[in-house]
Amino acid sequence: MLGDEVQANNLVYNQLQDLIQTQQRVLVTIRETMITKERELMPKEQYEEVVNDLENERLQHAKTQALLNQESEKLQFALGEIDILTNQMQREKKSFEKVLASIKNKALKESTKNDKLKSKCNEMEFTVQKHEDILIEKENQIKQLHIQLAKHKTTLKLQLTDVEIQRKQEAYIAEALQKKQRTAGHWTSGSSSYDTAV
Repeated sequence: MLGDEVQANNLVYNQLQDLIQTQQRVLVTIRETMITKERELMPKEQYEEVVNDLENERLQHAKTQALLNQESEKLQFALGEIDILTNQMQREKKSFEKVLASIKNKALKESTKNDKLKSKCNEMEFTVQKHEDILIEKENQIKQLHIQLAKHKTTLKLQLTDVEIQRKQEAYIAEALQKKQRTAGHWTSGSSSYDTAV
């Protein structure tokens, strides 16, 4: 059940990564458009369209980052559950070992019931061995889950770093647009004053 949850988290991560890559491609397209438009005066309608596109991408990026944060919390919760399960299995393993040791001691002390106790001991050993095999298998699964979670945490850190870089780039683009708009407004105002004077 825990493995299914981790697989579901993997699917969500892959989908989020695809979404972020799509957003990054769109932002690159917007940047290329803005660089091209910096070489000429941009019509007001086209300028507003570029600004609206950039704002929409910002909103989508914020939603994606929120989803990444939610998935990070889910991974932390799953990691806590794994730790609890590991501790529980360790306690069960110690309990089985203690029971087995107790049975062996009784078998040695009660020689008159040796055959019967030996039979019971063999049965218990078989049961304990089965449990130990199950525990070993679960421990191996947990190790794999730890490895997967470590990979996911590394991916998350890299992804969040990409989001921070993206945010700074967007802030730079927005500042460049504002400077462009102020420069265009100043040039238009100066031209009007010159026409009036003539």
